[in-house]
Amino acid sequence: MDKTVDELELKKDHLARSIIGEIAMAAEPSKNIKKWRALFRISQKSLSRKLGVTSSVISDYESGRRKSPGILFLKKYVETLINMDEEKGGEVLKEFLHLDENRPISASILDIREFEGGLTVTDFCRHVGAKVITEGGDSEGKIYGYTLIDSVKAITELSFSELKKLYGVTSRRALVFTNITSGKGPMIAIKVANLKPALIVLHNIPESSVSDIAKNIAKIEDIPLSLCATNIDDFMERVKEIG
Repeated sequence: MDKTVDELELKKDHLARSIIGEIAMAAEPSKNIKKWRALFRISQKSLSRKLGVTSSVISDYESGRRKSPGILFLKKYVETLINMDEEKGGEVLKEFLHLDENRPISASILDIREFEGGLTVTDFCRHVGAKVITEGGDSEGKIYGYTLIDSVKAITELSFSELKKLYGVTSRRALVFTNITSGKGPMIAIKVANLKPALIVLHNIPESSVSDIAKNIAKIEDIPLSLCATNIDDFMERVKEIG
């Protein structure tokens, strides 16, 4: 087998095992089952057809009405998600497989978390005390994680390709930038690096200081831009409560 193909298969296998382990070990597996189907952008109906079960079975697993499935079903479930994504061009897999598990996390990343069940952009902002100043994207779309970033270190230390480190497992997350003066720097970096998170939060900056360039980029890229004045320790505590 070609070395590149072999490495790709190993990465896919590692991803599948990681997903299966996350679901199996979760306090509420149903939330993780639903999260991964949503991340792969696959409907209950099309997934159930591939698995040879009814849509209600998938719905029952995701809602917790049915006891969490065993490892054999989870293995088939996850492999089916991956195979269905590949059939559509593998766009979701590309987001995940660019990650190098052995690559050190930059010092610019102050905190990074994944959320088990996900929550809407609106609910995330409400929970951490953020105010949306530029609408964009889908305010009711789910986000599944967040990254807290030291803006100065990220811009000075990371190349544009390395900025993808900020994404963690999925781009459906909030990128929170602290240590900023106008928000222009991180927004330009997001534009040039072709990043598109579900939400951008500028931390500890008054609205009057936000650059018009930052706002315009958010509008052009269709990304909601918000402000949060909560002190950093309180902010991180609030994020931990999300789970």
